[in-house]
Amino acid sequence: MDLKSAACFGVAGNFTGHLEQAGEAKEFALVKTAEASAPKGVFPTYLPKVAGASVPEFLNTYPFSPDKIIFPKGEEKVQFEPECALVFDAEWKEGKLTGLTAKCFAASNDCTIRKEGCKKISMKKNWGANSKGFASNCIKIDSFGPDGILGDYRIASFLQRGSDTFAYGEDSPVSGYSYIWKKLSDWLIQKFNTQADEFNLENIGLYLKECAYPKEIMVSIGATRYTDFGEHNFLQDGDGIVIVLYPASKYSAQKIEEMVASGEEFSDDVSLLKQTVVI
Repeated sequence: MDLKSAACFGVAGNFTGHLEQAGEAKEFALVKTAEASAPKGVFPTYLPKVAGASVPEFLNTYPFSPDKIIFPKGEEKVQFEPECALVFDAEWKEGKLTGLTAKCFAASNDCTIRKEGCKKISMKKNWGANSKGFASNCIKIDSFGPDGILGDYRIASFLQRGSDTFAYGEDSPVSGYSYIWKKLSDWLIQKFNTQADEFNLENIGLYLKECAYPKEIMVSIGATRYTDFGEHNFLQDGDGIVIVLYPASKYSAQKIEEMVASGEEFSDDVSLLKQTVVI
């Protein structure tokens, strides 16, 4: 899946407890949501360059890599964020997004700098090429609902340091997202059309207009909660990042961990993202 012509975004706060673990809850304290469980908002990670468009220049740098993360210069604390990413076909009418049709999904890494004082959350997300991850195996969606193929999937993630493998995020079902299925796509359409430039969020509807209303939109729909190890350990040179999006009807969590630790290959029904951290 080539995302270079797609507008790419992330969702903040779509897994209960993640923002608190990441130390980012207070950054969203003033953001009002329709209900307590709702995500906080949408942020851009990559926007295709269009001549004459006035969007932040750093967002025009393609950040996704299937195999490495280049550590940001001058930073100390970086965590990877294991997520499920969805690629949508976008429908537009008179400058408004009217429909999102989910066509495939993949494991993604919404890798993030941890530091206070950034004006916008996007400033911690894209620091250049190879700053994010997207698996090369994008799996086709039959129907976007709990009875479709994605309803069977779980997200597992691991950090490999030396000869050791550590669970980094809690093994979690895709159905465990606060907003998923039609509730998520309806919420995304509303946010793409109405989200204001306030607090640490941006007017992404304006960005999409500047990008000439892209036909494809990729959304990483939120990071899972960290394990205790993941919450307190930041990335180092040479670390291995492994994010596995797998069908629970075929694999157990224990089997996934064993396969990752041994380096065993997965079949095509698994979306696997393996990256190495390079300083």
